[in-house]
Amino acid sequence: MADTQEKGAKAEKSDKADKAERAHKAEKAERARKAKGATSAPEAAPAFPDEPGEPAPVPRLQIAYAEKVRPALARQFGLINPHEIPRVTKIVLNVGFGEGPKVPKALEAIVAELGAVTGQKAVVTRAKKSISNFSLRAGMAIGASVTLRGARMYEFLDRFVSIAVPRIRDFRGLPAKSFDGRGNYSVGIKEQMIFPEINYDKVERIHGMDITFVTNAGRDDLALALLRELGMPFRGEAPVEAPVVG
Repeated sequence: MADTQEKGAKAEKSDKADKAERAHKAEKAERARKAKGATSAPEAAPAFPDEPGEPAPVPRLQIAYAEKVRPALARQFGLINPHEIPRVTKIVLNVGFGEGPKVPKALEAIVAELGAVTGQKAVVTRAKKSISNFSLRAGMAIGASVTLRGARMYEFLDRFVSIAVPRIRDFRGLPAKSFDGRGNYSVGIKEQMIFPEINYDKVERIHGMDITFVTNAGRDDLALALLRELGMPFRGEAPVEAPVVG
């Protein structure tokens, strides 16, 4: 009987020792794995990185401005210094929507339409101060706007003159007196449907927009000549064909 109890105690002690040894080995292996992961060097970069894609083509109106419009303006106004020749610096599209706080989905549709027309995400404009007579509080969303520069500006101007303006209902030319005295020109559009990017089936509301062409001319006559050479059809004048590079 005593021998049996002694053998059982030895077996139990041996099992405990085996379990402790296995646990110790497992813990040691886990520490080694973590240490290896912390000290392992990052994967080396490929010897030959992916080649960059081809640059976007220069807009045709931008090329025409450099090759045809600039020399024509220099001859017309006798401009010797090339920095005196005016250029369009930016185009701003603005849509005012006073019902924005009441109809947020309509404002989202306006933002999406401006993005489709310009190829650039529109920014929601908000009220700067509260006006109690109009139930307006500072910070409320009241419209959307987009500012275009560079290549997107020339691409939009090209589409606006060549495609959108001829689609205006009962069009008789753009007003030539909408300059601000500093060479900036603004025009109002009654319907966004003149832009071919707008899908008729998805339009829920007809709205207009204000488009401002900002130049560095500083004078209205110089800005008028610049926009005329770029193909802008003004009222009461013979239409000038938009400059196109061959």
